[in-house]
Amino acid sequence: MKRTGATMVVEALASEGVRHVFGIPGGSVIPLYDALYDATFAHVLV
Repeated sequence: MKRTGATMVVEALASEGVRHVFGIPGGSVIPLYDALYDATFAHVLV
């Protein structure tokens, strides 16, 4: 699997014990949301 900036962000959040991610999906953050798809975080749409 290709390691991208988005996957590194998700790995860093997981290593810090993050359980919830807040955000609004949109054009510039789609790679991050793709990386979050397999993560165990709960996403809260704001």
